[in-house]
Amino acid sequence: MTQPRVPVWVKAPDPASRFAMMHALRQRPEVFLIGDADLAEFQQRRADQRIAPPVVALVVVDSLDATAVQVLRVAAQRGCRRTVLIGNIIDDDALMTAVQLGVSGVLRRADATADRIVYLLRSAAAGNGSLPPDLLGRLLGRLSRMQRYVLTPRDLPHTGLSDRETQVLRLVADGKDTQEIARELCYSERTVKNVLHDITSRLQLRNRSHAVAYALREGLI
Repeated sequence: MTQPRVPVWVKAPDPASRFAMMHALRQRPEVFLIGDADLAEFQQRRADQRIAPPVVALVVVDSLDATAVQVLRVAAQRGCRRTVLIGNIIDDDALMTAVQLGVSGVLRRADATADRIVYLLRSAAAGNGSLPPDLLGRLLGRLSRMQRYVLTPRDLPHTGLSDRETQVLRLVADGKDTQEIARELCYSERTVKNVLHDITSRLQLRNRSHAVAYALREGLI
């Protein structure tokens, strides 16, 4: 059975890199490109008609600096929940940031052959992740240190949400307001507001609705 072509939205702070990547992918029958002007319409049509697979954002950067992070955030804001990152400099901090921003596949530019890029795009569309072995080892080491020095002392599970935070988010998801949550959990309203503020600040979420959506999407509540 022939696999469906993967819709790909290419972004890069450097216009030359974006042009080169789009030129290379136009030759591949496994994918097709979605332009900036057509992305919103395609996303809406896909949602209405339940078209699969999802759009995959392909972000090409030199290093994961502030500009590149903004590109990743724009991809998420425009509905691209699957992202492949190609870059030159990927240190531990950049790797953690990329994972936190929803990047599922990472590839160094030196290893970015057309076959490898297409493989990562198709893997991302299928909901799978892919990291070079050395980066995967560094990521696991970083997560292990986070568990040892950050999560465990604060009684936080691997999800990054404490039991109290999970309880509050579940009640928000049930449509309860601050006063009702405080009454049900025997907290003060100020405590409930502080819990929600901590969640949105730590996970870089916009508001309580965004926090609930994030938690539901990630299977945390």
